[in-house]
Parts: sequence; structure tokens; C-alpha cells
Amino acid sequence: MIAKISSSNNLYGALSYNQNKVDEKHAQVIFSNKMIEPKDGNFDISTCLMSFENYLLANKRTEKPVLHISINPDPKDVLSNEQLSEIAQTYMQKMGYGDQPFIVYKHEDIERRHIHIVSLRVDENGKKIDGNFERRRSMDVCRDLEQQYGLIPADQKQKSQSSLSLKPVNYKNGDIKHQIANVIRPIAKDYHFQSLKEYRALLTLYNIGVEEVKGEIGGKEYKGLIYSALNKKGEKTGNPFKSSLFGKSVGIEALEKRMEQSAEIIKSKHLKERSKKVISAVMLTSKRRADFEGALAKQGISVIFRENEQGRIYGATFIDHEQKCVFNGSRLGKEFSANVFNDLFNGKCLNPDLPDFKINRIDPEKSGQSFNHENQGSDIGGLFNFFSSETPSDEIEEQNFIRRLKKKKRKQRRL
Repeated sequence: MIAKISSSNNLYGALSYNQNKVDEKHAQVIFSNKMIEPKDGNFDISTCLMSFENYLLANKRTEKPVLHISINPDPKDVLSNEQLSEIAQTYMQKMGYGDQPFIVYKHEDIERRHIHIVSLRVDENGKKIDGNFERRRSMDVCRDLEQQYGLIPADQKQKSQSSLSLKPVNYKNGDIKHQIANVIRPIAKDYHFQSLKEYRALLTLYNIGVEEVKGEIGGKEYKGLIYSALNKKGEKTGNPFKSSLFGKSVGIEALEKRMEQSAEIIKSKHLKERSKKVISAVMLTSKRRADFEGALAKQGISVIFRENEQGRIYGATFIDHEQKCVFNGSRLGKEFSANVFNDLFNGKCLNPDLPDFKINRIDPEKSGQSFNHENQGSDIGGLFNFFSSETPSDEIEEQNFIRRLKKKKRKQRRL
């Protein structure tokens, strides 16, 4: 069993993510602790927000008071709702959150049934609950629960293989949203890419398209992402989906952070070198495009070529699945830019005696556009920043809650 803990300043986003699953019949609430009980028994976002309201009002210093935990038993473990509820309660108690308000959702949108818990890191007096050595303590608690319930242990090998095997989206199979989610979530978490162009190229391997959208709601500018299924020709098929429907990890802000982190990781760990060596070696022996792509695939590298109407290659992106890295050709070096491959496959100018495989004339492909990420504030408004692709009705509900909190906060100060 594996537990994943995340902190944020976005309570609304955490609740909305789980509520969307409930609305789609892919999740259900199986337990709540110190939460306002709705008369009809159906928890909604408004009721949950009110349950956490006083704790947020008391909070003064904790910048990321929202706690979102997923607990993932092995797919072969069969557990009832009662057992999952007991596991959630025991876990929260041993981690020091047993007296907090929290709500437990069981998710069934993938083969591996698991639970999500939403709570807060601050108590009713606004004091932050001790989070020292949290990940180590969480692992110990999980090991205890495995023994208590006879669950399959999650050893290091299982952890490294915990992400789902990725399968291309097939529109004919239906449930497109589910298929897209099963690809983009692990990709956003596991792969390193430094631009939206590289991320987009990676997704095309799995018949998924992504576009950035910008606009204005209520006088406020926003930007977000739209995901779509693609057919064999790379054309959009069916209705697009807002990134918020899949969770914040695949939204524009999270991906911008991922791009920044990827650039640092790729540089510090010299992750380009393996790809450059493999591609260079294959270029020596494969002068036909089909041979080149096939030889790279055997080495765990995919390549995406972009062509104009005349069939000229104007872009090349390499995906090293072994290192989980994505590189625009020119990012690897001039000798891997689009024009080099256009000439190579047309039998022009390649001199195999040169170690860097340069050709007589090179017009490097321009690298992808980078993003700048701005840190968010830690005031009450910042607690509920949500992705731009939320619907206007969701925005109104959230903004009303923020205004109510601010009003109560001002009253407290006057007293």
C-alpha cells in the first residue's frame, strides 16, 4: 500500500477534483469526520467548505494548510468500504490528524481502487499540526496497516512500477475522458519536458492533443489547457475536455512548474547525453526514415517529425522512454535539428566521418517557448485559487465563499 501526501493553498480545487469524480459516478463518499452532515446524505462542495471554514479563519501563518492524501492498496487487494474507512481513520489518527475534520472518497475510475482524503493541516486554533518526518512516518503507518489487514506489501520495486501502463486513446472504445486521464496524469508526473511543444509531442504518441486557451471571466484574465482525443491522422475527434476535469496536476500552472524543474534535473543529471549517443549511432546506419524510427524504437526512443504540405521536415522531437525525457531536436544540438534529418532522409550532405554529424548548411529549429511561473500569495484569496478552466458557476460559488471568509476575518480583527 502506498500513500501520497500533498499540501496546497487550494481547498476548493481538492474538493472539486473529488466531487467531479462523484458526479461522474467514478467515486463515492465513504466516511467523514467532524464534517457537517447534509440532510439528504449527499456531500457537496458548499457543505464541505463550511465544515473547514472556522479552521481557515483561525489560520494565520500556514501558507499551505490544505491536506490531500491518496492511499493506494495493491490492485489485487479486495477491500470493502468499511475496511477502507477503517484504514483511513487509522492512518489519520496515527499521522496526527485524527481529530481534524476530514472526508474520505473511494475512487473507482481506474482498475486500482483507492481512497482520497481531504483535510487541513491547521487545528481549530489555527496552529499547524506537526509534519516533521511525515513521509517516513507515513511509510511506517502503511507497513503497519498492511500487516493488520493482510495486504500485499509495497516494496521498492512495486513503487517504481506504480504508474499505470500507458495505452493510446482509442475513440472507438468510448469513455474518452477516462482514457485520456489514464495517460496524462502519469505523464505529467513522470516525464521531463521543458516546453508545451515538447509536452504536446509526447501526448501525440498516445493520440491526445493539448491546446492552451486564454480568455476573460468576470473581468479577470485566465489561461488554461484543453485536452482532446486524436484520430490516426492527428485530427481532433469528439468533444474537448478542460484540464480541471482531470485534476490540477495536468493544469497549466502545475505543468509550468514541471517544466522549470525538468530543465534543472536534465542539466544537473546530464540526461541529454544518453539520447544524443543513441541517436548519433542510429544516424550512421539508418538513412531511410522508417529504418531510423525503427532502430530508435528498439533503443527505447520515439521520434515525432513535423512536416509541411510539401513533405519537408520542419520539426523533430525525441522521447527517451528509458530516462523519461522529451527533447526538441535543436535542444539536443544543431546536429539534431529538423533540417539535418530532412537532408539525411533525402540523401544530402551527411558526412559520417564527422563525430558530431554536422552537415554543410544548418538552419536550426527554434526551441519551444518557455514559461514563467509566479508564486501565489498566501492570503485567504490565495487559498482558493482555481484553474482557469473551471465553469463560471464554480467560480461564483468559490468567490462567494472567499468573500464570506474575508468578511468574518475583518470582524475578528475589530473584536
